[in-house]
Amino acid sequence: MIEEPVQDAVETMLPEVVAAVDLGSNSFHMIVARIGNGHMQVTDRLKEMVRLGEGVGEDKQLDAQVAERALACLERFGQRLRGFPPGSVRAVGTNTLRQLAPDSDFLPRAEAKLGHPIEVIAGREEARLIYLGVAHDLAAGTERRLVVDIGGGSTEIIVGLGFSPRLRESLHMGCVSMSRRHFADGRITARAMEKAELTGALEVRPVRELFRRTGWQTAVGSSGTIKSIAAVVAAEGWCEDGISATALLRLRDALVETGRISALALKGLAEERKPVFAGGVAVLRSVFETLGIQHLQVSEYALREGLIYETMGRSQHVDVRERTVETLGRHFQIDQDHAQRVRATAVALLRRLAGPWSLQDPNHRLMLAWAARLHEIGVMVAHSQHQKHGAYLLRNADLAGFTRPEQMLLAVLVLGHRRKFPVQELAVLPRETGEAARRLCMILRLAVLLHRGRSSESKPNPTLTTDGDNLALSFPDDWLADHPLTRLELEEEAERLASAGIRLEFG
Repeated sequence: MIEEPVQDAVETMLPEVVAAVDLGSNSFHMIVARIGNGHMQVTDRLKEMVRLGEGVGEDKQLDAQVAERALACLERFGQRLRGFPPGSVRAVGTNTLRQLAPDSDFLPRAEAKLGHPIEVIAGREEARLIYLGVAHDLAAGTERRLVVDIGGGSTEIIVGLGFSPRLRESLHMGCVSMSRRHFADGRITARAMEKAELTGALEVRPVRELFRRTGWQTAVGSSGTIKSIAAVVAAEGWCEDGISATALLRLRDALVETGRISALALKGLAEERKPVFAGGVAVLRSVFETLGIQHLQVSEYALREGLIYETMGRSQHVDVRERTVETLGRHFQIDQDHAQRVRATAVALLRRLAGPWSLQDPNHRLMLAWAARLHEIGVMVAHSQHQKHGAYLLRNADLAGFTRPEQMLLAVLVLGHRRKFPVQELAVLPRETGEAARRLCMILRLAVLLHRGRSSESKPNPTLTTDGDNLALSFPDDWLADHPLTRLELEEEAERLASAGIRLEFG
């Protein structure tokens, strides 16, 4: 089989103008930036208070009125992004979109309005991107930093050094969810505030000692909630720079003294922020108290800026997903030589089928190559049914840089690299990726099969042709006759593929 150098981070030309869209549980944000010489210059910002988190019911479906409000916002964002080429816009959904039921139709409707794909990212991946954004907003330093970001439905806390996050966590509390739980009647009583702060403290408690032991030296806050609190304490004259613990306590007492959300008249508090302000203050107070924060600086950068810098990094051959795959390979003691041989064969097969099977997207090659390198990750659990163990690990692990759909695709490819073809699992993937995933799975299976003997000796280079789902492998004369075990394996593979409506011929 054709061998080629291992280089699975694809370098791409980055457009001069890029955009990032953050679909949060409270607000939708978009920034447009001009890129040059490794620097980002923001040229436009749009923000709308959508409060998506208010619309999720017990059935994990989105209320129709809230959905229409969100779609109208995305249509306006889409108008601004009209004409942006594919790959120049990175849009992500966070806590609320993570909660929606798999059969919800909101995401495809949202993508249609925006005109670009939307990635739903896991909480710890959100934390990583937030830290990346905040780190680029701060002066270079050697101190360990604690970063706190309070969203509508989740709160991310990260400790990092320089541009590298060392510890990150996503907590299930935010300004919208806390306000709905403790201040839904519009009253801000001392008892309600105390219960809200205790709820927050309980959420932080499992990771409290872990974060305290990191020895962080400075604390930085980002997001609309924290910037709003900083604006109020500054306008009221309680803290001139950032948020101090004393100023936050005074703010908390002022809210309780006012007693009602509708009566809030604090300097610097925007009208649109009032309905979720008490919940946000309770969340921040619980983080201050639990982690021992005395003062919090405020950063103007957050998730959306992190998305821009991540995009810039990928274009310059710095893809955190590649580092994640390398780390997994080492941690799970994968046979690297064998994995690389399978990868090389899979990529060579893809090169021949990319045109007929419409697999020209660079991400197709990346996902296939990474799946090939990780296809034996489950062997460390048990060799029996290791494809199932590997799929479970990839589906549930915290994979830095990967979106949830990318993780699901990796898991399905690894599950389907041997034995039963994963028809049912492929059927639940997003519609736009399902057919590509099915064909990538077919390629990976052939690559694994051709290296079943695990020999380092070079393999024959069979001719591969296709007509739809009909595959034909042609080997050199008499090669299969001299390798009866490979012939038997191909016969068994042809039977398995036939059950999935795929025809494999060889000779």
